[in-house]
Order: sequence, then C-alpha cells, then structure tokens
Amino acid sequence: MTAPALLVGVDFGLPHFDSELEELSQLALTAGMRPVAKITCKRKAPDAALFVGSGKADEIKFMATQLGAQEVLFDQALSPAQQRNLERHLGLPVNDRTLLILEIFAQRARSHEGKLQVELARLQYISTRLVRRWSHLERQQGGIGTRGGPGETQIELDKRMIGDAIKRTKERLVKVKKQRSTQRRQRDRRNAFNVSLVGYTNAGKSTLFNTLVKARAYAADQLFATLDTTTRQLYLGEAGRSASVSDTVGFIRDLPHGLIDAFQATLQEAVDADLLLHVVDSANPNFPEQMAEVQRVLHEIGADHVPQWLIFNKIDNLPTERQPLVLSDLYEVDGNGLPRIFVSAQTGQGVALLRQMLAEEVMKSGAAVSTEHDPRFDLDISGENEDEFE
Repeated sequence: MTAPALLVGVDFGLPHFDSELEELSQLALTAGMRPVAKITCKRKAPDAALFVGSGKADEIKFMATQLGAQEVLFDQALSPAQQRNLERHLGLPVNDRTLLILEIFAQRARSHEGKLQVELARLQYISTRLVRRWSHLERQQGGIGTRGGPGETQIELDKRMIGDAIKRTKERLVKVKKQRSTQRRQRDRRNAFNVSLVGYTNAGKSTLFNTLVKARAYAADQLFATLDTTTRQLYLGEAGRSASVSDTVGFIRDLPHGLIDAFQATLQEAVDADLLLHVVDSANPNFPEQMAEVQRVLHEIGADHVPQWLIFNKIDNLPTERQPLVLSDLYEVDGNGLPRIFVSAQTGQGVALLRQMLAEEVMKSGAAVSTEHDPRFDLDISGENEDEFE
C-alpha cells in the first residue's frame, strides 16, 4: 500500500521553479508514494529554522492532518537542522528531493556497480545527518570494553564507521571501474565509433536505444527507468560499418552532487564517446530548461567537449501546429549551431534519417570496416552478469 504524502514547494524567484510540483509528484509516484495534495509559497530566502517559516509550517501541519498524510516531501534540499526542526514541528517524517532521488536509485539499481554507486551516495548523504533524530548520539562512550576510544561520543563513532564504509565502497567501485575500462579498451581495439545517449530523465532514451539496436533494454514512461549503462553494436548497412551505442542514466534538475560523483564510472561512457545523442522530450513545455540542465551536468562530468547532436524525440505527441516542417536542421545552444533531428522512437518516424546521418558520420570518422553484423560484438555491460567483488 502506497504511503500518502504531502508535497511542498517554495518559490525563491528562480526561473526553474515548478509551480505545479509536477516533477516532484512524478518522483513521489516512482518511489512508491501517493501524493495527496500540493502546497506552495513564496519567500525571498529560506527560513533558517523551518525553511518555510512557522506560519506556513502550521498550515502544512493542518493540511497533513486533514488529509491523513504520513510524510511531507519538499521540492528543495533541506539542511539537517531544518529537516530535524520540521519533523519536530509537524510530528511527521520530512524528506527532501535529494533523499527521494536516492530512494528511487536504490530501488532501481540492478547491477553490482549501480548498487555500489547508490550505496556510496546514500552513505555520503546520511553522514551529514547523523544528528537528525537520535538523542543517544550525544552520549559519550569510552573506557574499557567499549568500541570507542576514551571520551569518544556516539556520533563520532558513527561518523567513523560511516567513513570506513564510504572508503570500502569507493575501493570496490575502483575495481568495477577497471572492469568497465577493460571492456572499453576492447571496443577501442576494434576502432569502434562510440555513441552515447544522454538526456533528461524520461526523454525516451531507452526507447530510442531499443529502436536503433533492436535491444530489449527496460523502457517505461517513468523517471529513471534506466540506471545501468547498456552497450550494443549498431550495424549501419549504409556504411558497411558498426557503431557502439550506449544507453546511460538520465539527468534531472538538482541531481544530488553525491550521485554525480558516485555515477562517474557509469557516466564515463559519455565522457569517452565520439558522439553524444542528446535526447530531448520535444513535447515537454519545459524542454529548454531540461536541455540546460543536461548541458550543465555534461560540463560537470567533463563531457562538454564531445560532439553533440540533438534528438528531438516524441514528435508523435506534438499537436499538428507544432509538427516539424523538416526532420533535420540546426539548433543554437550556447552560441553554437548543433545538428537537430526530429524523431519518434515510439513510431519510428525520423529514425531512418538518424541512422543515415550516423552512417555518414561513422564513414567520415574512419571507424573499423565490417562487412556483416558480428553478434560477438553485442556487448551488454549493464552489469547483470558482473563478477561480485568482495
């Protein structure tokens, strides 16, 4: 049974504020919660103690009681002190957007690498919130027969234990990263042309990936349907050559920095690509803001130098008056004209043109010649069959 949750958003005058809390609602549904109401307010700056101020906190408490909400979710990141104060004031669990995204990632991670990455991000998150609600953390421990040293507080002990867990998880991720590097070198030895699909979550990357390479990667109309990178060979008959295509995790506004750092190994596919296909949900009215967020994350992970094409997907969802007159043109991003291709991964419209353009690009690159499709090169590095590292 899904837990009823009350959604809260605060407008600080930033351009990307979601007044309808639509994305937070989708995140809550994806995490297995049931939004029962949404409440927004405007402030010049966050209240240091309660984020929204005492008056609005009273209003949230009244609404949560009336609607039977069991949890309150904030669309912005809360400090540990604000979270603790709100829980005391409301008498309900309070969580923010960051934890919600971490919960979804924890539920969806399937590969060994993905689980390690999520665990690392989760440990880094809770390491700052040890004082959240446990009074026993203030007690001192020490002396003979205890785990801590003389005078070591419980919170110091817990911080040290979490620090050790973070160190171990990072070491295990290094081993997984080496394995992925080995797989990448195997592709490099074949002089393969590497293409990575990137984009905002739920833009249709996995559906396009399946359409291009006839794979069966999981795809659904929900946020973060794909967390683990999957790579397949795409044989381009027009060029008589193959390209290596990778489907990567989707980005989202205010993606926790811990997750960006933790998923560096997965996102390395984008950094090392010869071409990025930036998939955009053209039917989403907020697609310019979503594109800007993807560009920001690409810059943060060091992939902003990779040549990029814009794939405006879901044109089958556009009204007649917004249907493109041509399927290929140029679109300006940061003063640069990027190739743009309109497609519908669902119906296949525009996909043939995309394949043709990819074939031309592969031929220009001088990638390895292949006279026929070789199934031995169908690599799946999603991690489902990875060796477990101890």
